[in-house]
Amino acid sequence: EMCQTTRLATVVVVGGGGREHALAVALAKSPRVGRVLVAPGNGGTATAENPKIVHTGVAQDNDSIHQLVRDGYKPANVGPLNTEKDLVVVGPEAPLVDGIVDFLAVKIPKLRVFGPSKEASILEASKAFTKDFLAQHSIPTAAYKTFTDSAAALAYVRSLPPDHRVVVKASGLAAGKGVLLPATSEATVAAVREIMDDRSFGAAGDECVVETLLTGPEASCLAFCDGKTAVLMPPAQDHKRALDGDEGLNTGGMGAYCPASCVGFQLFQEIEKMCQTTVEKMAERGTPYVGVLYAGMMLDPLRGPQVLEFNCRFGDPETQVLLPLLDSDLYQIMSDCCDGNLGPAAIQFRLPMLLSSWEGREWVGGFWRYCRSTTRRWGKKKPTDT
Repeated sequence: EMCQTTRLATVVVVGGGGREHALAVALAKSPRVGRVLVAPGNGGTATAENPKIVHTGVAQDNDSIHQLVRDGYKPANVGPLNTEKDLVVVGPEAPLVDGIVDFLAVKIPKLRVFGPSKEASILEASKAFTKDFLAQHSIPTAAYKTFTDSAAALAYVRSLPPDHRVVVKASGLAAGKGVLLPATSEATVAAVREIMDDRSFGAAGDECVVETLLTGPEASCLAFCDGKTAVLMPPAQDHKRALDGDEGLNTGGMGAYCPASCVGFQLFQEIEKMCQTTVEKMAERGTPYVGVLYAGMMLDPLRGPQVLEFNCRFGDPETQVLLPLLDSDLYQIMSDCCDGNLGPAAIQFRLPMLLSSWEGREWVGGFWRYCRSTTRRWGKKKPTDT
């Protein structure tokens, strides 16, 4: 058994949420993978039925992950990750922003690490940077202003017409919770104070973004990226508000489904082009983007698709509904991204036939197949006898 394991890749999944459990399950399906070590893991990975999945309990800080990679995990008889086949997959944003990819690249140069560098992770680490980046490269997004001074921010929001609704955001990392949606002028003032004066989101509120409120359905659009190319996955939707009826505070996500029928083929192409432009422009500035680019989109009926935010990793809960639909080998896709050799035709998802409003589809083997190959046509009709 040990010989068989060492001939296959060992994968370390960094993180401890439902996203990481979904990643571990998907990676364990690969015939090229022998073991998937989850660090730290959670109750789901601790009771995983798949013998390939190993719950380690190892912390997700840089030094702990380096030690796990360097030494292996003896309780499961897993040796060091010391071949070019081995892979580290980083789930949460915090380790990426802390530079875990760069850290491991120095410590173990031949190791593949799936995720953007510290410099590329700025797309999530700073909403202010991302807004400026989007504006600079003509990628559609809401009108905005950024502030590092509370008094200036308060003066600005007080100058707005009473019927001009805005969104107030902490610029830094706030675990998906630093976005406030005030409904009145008084609430807008309170939102700025909460972020910048009360420090409700800590250092994330050192800088504040105030942007025009957009309307329409939201969609979570995730793309695999290899530093040169972005390949969009089927769109998902998550429910962010804490309470029923779209009420309550924004959360990191209360639930999700996929595919999101609000994104048809034309919108899909527009959004993928935005992701492709982002990857190209990040490469031009010397910070190539490798990993998953999560584009939070607002499908504004008047303005068209608008980027609300970028995240530098798989979304949670979206990953839990996306990856079960993936027909392709996730380990191979991630390895190709790390090698700068992503092949769009190799990425295929099966989509349930009942979600027939998704237009990019082909009837194959009982499912709508999401086709990336240029040899297949989009938009084939469902057979009449089905």
